[in-house]
Amino acid sequence: MLVLGIWDGHDSGIVLLKDSEVLFSINEERLSRRKLEISFPARSIEYSLRYLGLKKEDVGVIAFSTTEFAKTLWRVFPFLKESYYLIRRKKKDYSSLNSIKKKLKYKITELQLDPLSRFISKTILKKELKKLGFRDFKLLAYDHHLCHAVSAAFTSGFDKSLVITIDGIGDSLSGTINKFENGKLERIKTISGSDSFGIFFEHVTNLMNMRELEDEGKVMALANYALQIEDEKNPLLDFFKVEGLNVKAKYGSLRTYKELKKILWKYPSEQFAYMAQRTLEVKITELVKNAIKETAIRNICLTGGTCSNIKVNMLLKNLPQVDDIYVFPHMGDGGLAMGSAMLANFELNGIYKYDFNNVFLGPRYSNDYIKTVLKKGELNNVKYEYINDIEKEIAKILSEGNIVLWFQGRMEYGPRALGNRSILAPPHSEEIKTELNLIQKKRVWYQPFCPTMLLDDAKVLLEDLKGTPNEFMTMGYMVEREKQKLVKGVINIDGSCRPQIITDYGSRYARLLLEYKKLSGIGVILNTSFNLHGEPLVCSPEDALNTFSRTPAKYLVLENYLLRKK
Repeated sequence: MLVLGIWDGHDSGIVLLKDSEVLFSINEERLSRRKLEISFPARSIEYSLRYLGLKKEDVGVIAFSTTEFAKTLWRVFPFLKESYYLIRRKKKDYSSLNSIKKKLKYKITELQLDPLSRFISKTILKKELKKLGFRDFKLLAYDHHLCHAVSAAFTSGFDKSLVITIDGIGDSLSGTINKFENGKLERIKTISGSDSFGIFFEHVTNLMNMRELEDEGKVMALANYALQIEDEKNPLLDFFKVEGLNVKAKYGSLRTYKELKKILWKYPSEQFAYMAQRTLEVKITELVKNAIKETAIRNICLTGGTCSNIKVNMLLKNLPQVDDIYVFPHMGDGGLAMGSAMLANFELNGIYKYDFNNVFLGPRYSNDYIKTVLKKGELNNVKYEYINDIEKEIAKILSEGNIVLWFQGRMEYGPRALGNRSILAPPHSEEIKTELNLIQKKRVWYQPFCPTMLLDDAKVLLEDLKGTPNEFMTMGYMVEREKQKLVKGVINIDGSCRPQIITDYGSRYARLLLEYKKLSGIGVILNTSFNLHGEPLVCSPEDALNTFSRTPAKYLVLENYLLRKK
């Protein structure tokens, strides 16, 4: 039985499951080329079936999540969703009306009108699916945070774990605490949408003239440049109270925004960012410690958009109470399609274990296809050649201090480039880091880049390597002080980094690192996403060529083809 999971909200997308195998997954942004696309994932559905050689009638079950009033309203009136998308991404000029719309959105998301909104959502989605040609299928709807929790629990590899979801809001909740053991997921506590850590941080992001649901990582990065304030003097720590498993916000969502605005007036932006980041660190750590104490479970699964905060995750990893920690690689709402499909598969087939050793779940393009694209394209001032042992050539180019755009294999699932759609550079150069930020990626100067490192090198470089090595760039680690000069281009100002740790040395990407290590003495390279700021990760060779033409980068690798600008 084929199960199709769909998500039609922020960062919409699909997943196709068969038995215990994830066949394919893609988010709509990769095809529409609009960052964090919100439209119904029709392109993704059509593309995935065509890529796998399947027909609509091969799909027997379709699952989706989130039937709250606000989401249902957007399904009934898609123009409202589009309007808010343009406002949130600052694609519309500022107006007081837009400000009112944003405030209204926060109030509406707290409303819950089940079962009416659930019935309406199912009716609308069934209509959309029939329009695409689906006929005899079962349509199943699931709770937002249950989908988050299942995606983490079923892919973690843990037989028993504490599963914690934290995000802005979904189906009136902003978080849950669950126990998972041998396929059984038991919810033991919920966090109300009105007590949301995620919405608090969204407001902080918004007040700093950044885009909520998109630029929270910038707030976390900027916080490192602040003059630190003692916890006793941090006014934002009073915004939440954690008692046992209960989380209570001091103010409602709109009042929180007003009070934050008053505090921002008194502090520099970087200190405001630091105080907000510190609030998440202190309060979420407190909550997790309480949950471990109550359940006596020491393996932790994290998911939900707020769990993309790698500094919070690092603190949790380093708690003495924690044995191991797993963060679902697509922790934001873009991962909900996976959770809904897995729930349906469990409900119908009893399957709850998935091999998630890698997340290369998107399309692959052959050398023959790439050759056809290159012959068709207008490659002005660019020459290309086919190279059998291309890893050796690229390692040499990198060791000479160059930046390389790297396109290989199946596209990554989730927000992180993990070596198949990546921009690569040497790890030791602050000059290259600045060039990448300001000239290549066209983004703010203080955002750090991440390293990919071989496990052998991680053991030498990282002072807090604990538990399962993190392969998905979802966790912060500290670099040994005396080793920091070796990797200056991939660490933050405080010596932290967010590494991708390679444990399987058989892939082409791993072989590249091994070749680079022969030349440089270190199995580490700078790895950032193959895109320009504000654009999605490239998906196809055509996308890669388009981005290559708009950057000063001199080298592009498309499978075995090396392109050089003259």
